[in-house]
Amino acid sequence: MPQNLDAVAVRAWSALALDALGQAREEIDAINVYPVADGDTGTNLYLTMESASQAVDAVFTGLEPARPALAEAVRAMAHGALIGARGNSGTILAQLLRGMAQVLAADGAGAGEPDKDSDAHHADADADADAGAGAGAARLALALSRASRSAYRAVAHPVEGTVLTVAKAAAEAADAAATDSRDCAAVARAAYEGACAALDATPGQLAVLGRAGVVDAGGRGLVAVLGALVGALSGETVRPRAAAGAHARVGMEAAEPATCVDAAADGAGPAFEVIYLLEADDAAVDRLRVRLDALGDSLVVVGGDGLWNVHVHVDDAGAAVEAGVEAGRPYRIRITHFGAGDAHTVRTQPPRERVQRGIVAVVPGDGLAALYAEAGATTVPARAGEPPGSGELVEAIRRAHAREVVLLPNDAGLRHTAAAAAEQARSEGVRVALIPTRSAVQGIAALAVHEPDRRFDEDVVAMTSAAGATRYAELAVAERQSWTTAGICQAGDVLGLIDGDVAVIGPEVARTAAAVLDRMLAAGGEMVTLVLGDAVSDAVAEFLEKHVRDGHLAVDTVLYRGGPQSALLLIGVE
Repeated sequence: MPQNLDAVAVRAWSALALDALGQAREEIDAINVYPVADGDTGTNLYLTMESASQAVDAVFTGLEPARPALAEAVRAMAHGALIGARGNSGTILAQLLRGMAQVLAADGAGAGEPDKDSDAHHADADADADAGAGAGAARLALALSRASRSAYRAVAHPVEGTVLTVAKAAAEAADAAATDSRDCAAVARAAYEGACAALDATPGQLAVLGRAGVVDAGGRGLVAVLGALVGALSGETVRPRAAAGAHARVGMEAAEPATCVDAAADGAGPAFEVIYLLEADDAAVDRLRVRLDALGDSLVVVGGDGLWNVHVHVDDAGAAVEAGVEAGRPYRIRITHFGAGDAHTVRTQPPRERVQRGIVAVVPGDGLAALYAEAGATTVPARAGEPPGSGELVEAIRRAHAREVVLLPNDAGLRHTAAAAAEQARSEGVRVALIPTRSAVQGIAALAVHEPDRRFDEDVVAMTSAAGATRYAELAVAERQSWTTAGICQAGDVLGLIDGDVAVIGPEVARTAAAVLDRMLAAGGEMVTLVLGDAVSDAVAEFLEKHVRDGHLAVDTVLYRGGPQSALLLIGVE
């Protein structure tokens, strides 16, 4: 039976797209030469998609095992992208998702915004809507067509060879596939293949790309998002596709100073990028478009229903903000100076004087947070099932008020989020080093060798070495019967995970932890760190200390209480 696009598929799509953009972020940043060679398109797309994914997750909260309707999921995805849109490409991606939502959330394919050019599949799309939960092939094709057209309308002066071209090719390929197939995944795959082909052709359409030898960065990001859609609908893993000879890393000096989607590639560009959310009616936004178009270029205004995201490149940032004030209520105002490479968000609080160096760490549990804070770190809580977003990490970096920051994510699942946060903080003038710690015990090891008076690079190397030399393990209770790398576990079994993989299955905490310790110490070690959750008694802690002392000579043990939000038991071996 063909797989339709429903709310669960939308959630999977948003998560897969976020992961794909996280993996491709540095590559996309490196090939970003148009509209401005500022090396942040990948980061901006990731941050936009992160906001969309978080919004989709939020509509599922408290509903399991029930699920929201497709309309709720796609509207949340579009709204999240709109309020979190960053940069030129991120703003266009938000409009693409909004265009799709207008079709997918409508009762019938013809509902929503008038669309004179999309009659071909209206009847089939209506049939898809009536066939059961979710949207089928024809309706998905119609949604992609609406997305492309709405994105073109949002850009003041569209240029071919950009993400717009890639979106249009994807829509055309999806439309052709929907004529012959009622398989939603097949239509998504056709859109992806069409986008890949269009991406490969962008260096021949836009001179600045051809001279730099790269494809369009925004288009590359859209290909990743469409590949994630294929994965969500088919269950297949879509491997990243390198465009023919066009993904070489480009230095900023190699790129032509093309300034915006609507300016000549050889012209000197405006000094500032201005982005803000705006509450205003349609008539006021129409007037705003005219005024901003006269002030600068790369103008993209997306949204509707009273909420808009405004993006423009100008020399007079104040005038761009004043135009927004005249149109309605602008907020979340962000101004980036292209020449200096810094950015700031307008705030009302007076800035505090910065210290030289700070540590920012994600930690589970109040006990660990207190331990990290005592060592001088600014902490971000790791809540079960609710990982911090990049915005939360950036705010923590700002709270550190330091010129140099070492970021400890303490979770392998946060690697893309932390990398995006670090990149964003760097654009605000903070020197950030990301140490890829995968557990809080690795972060403890890094903090133990931290010396703020040492040169920054030397301090980072020492902390990275200490974290890398620490093997980590975690004990958790199985929620259901399942297959693991150590065999079949039953609900209620205690699982011992070493470096992320299940290595031991046992009936209770003490003996399982002892078995895990023996396996880890068989490879050597001088120090054992135990972080105890509230469910682990003092008697168990004493048993484990004695077990290490009796069975492993010259190995010291250090115990900490993690607090109520901590894992059952964390183990570190250095």
